[in-house]
Amino acid sequence: MKLKNINIEERMEHYRVNGLSIALIENGQISGTENYGLLEVKSDREINENSIFGACSISKLLTGVAAIKLIEKGILGLDENVNERLITWKIPENVFTKTKKVTLRNLLSHQSGIKDPEGSFSELNTDTGIPSMVELLEGETPYCKDPIEVQYEPESKFHYSDAGFCVVQQLIEDVTEKSFYQVVNEFIFKPLGMENSYLNTTMLEMDNQYFSCGHTKNGDLVEGKYPIYPYPAASGLWTTSLDLAALVLELMNALKGESKIGISESLAKEMITSQRGKSWTGLGVFLDGSDKELEISSLGWGVGFQCMIFASPHLEKGAVIMTNAELGVHQLKGIIGDIYRSLIS
Repeated sequence: MKLKNINIEERMEHYRVNGLSIALIENGQISGTENYGLLEVKSDREINENSIFGACSISKLLTGVAAIKLIEKGILGLDENVNERLITWKIPENVFTKTKKVTLRNLLSHQSGIKDPEGSFSELNTDTGIPSMVELLEGETPYCKDPIEVQYEPESKFHYSDAGFCVVQQLIEDVTEKSFYQVVNEFIFKPLGMENSYLNTTMLEMDNQYFSCGHTKNGDLVEGKYPIYPYPAASGLWTTSLDLAALVLELMNALKGESKIGISESLAKEMITSQRGKSWTGLGVFLDGSDKELEISSLGWGVGFQCMIFASPHLEKGAVIMTNAELGVHQLKGIIGDIYRSLIS
């Protein structure tokens, strides 16, 4: 993939984007990177291939891969009742769970019947601190003031849910008896060489020269510079475009039976297969098209950052686009969309 018929610097100025990093995938390998602008407005800190951005909800793709790895190891089951494995907290039983129980498949495809409470899952408030997942799921924190419960029968509706991925995080921590960060570090970050990727929000070194600040749609610094989401599995990932490209390549390689982390071809295919009649959702990833033309995507949008992954796994091409700007419009309607159309044209 190559950028065609686009003036990146002009587009950045138009959208008031301070920093941008793109990693390109062609023929099943990283073919190059494009880096523009600054880590922080009015500074001399330039974006390079090691620049770390808030990936926000692209974290869900990573969580999907981690869950698939644990299924491969026999630690989790895709279609078992998650309450049978949850220990420190369980999904409350109610009228909606009488005939259908919540499964990991449901949670990863946003079809669990769980709906995020209004106004929930904001960025970290340093005065409030980092909540435990149990406190969060029980509705005992300002980040989520209502207890999480099933609000409609599992698999009857699609509802994009951060809370569902918080349940996945608690499930992974319960069955492994390790923190989510430790599990991902052991099974994904280290074997894939994702050395510039962070999930443990208590250990983030924001004074690190490679961390990007977040910016508003007007190009100004956001309050606190580095917005943290204390829900790693749902939106807590900080990473580079190159590291995310390595994750995309792992999925492509797994589909060919060449996984570095030990994911089977069959489970990799399941991850990019439409789930329960919803054509647009796989397991931790979104889908468009079919067969050889299938395109997978993952979008991140939070305070100060916006980013996107898209790839055609069977054609072994794709790209990761990361910005340190909250554009105020959907990815495809801003600079990310302009770059996407340039690359696929």
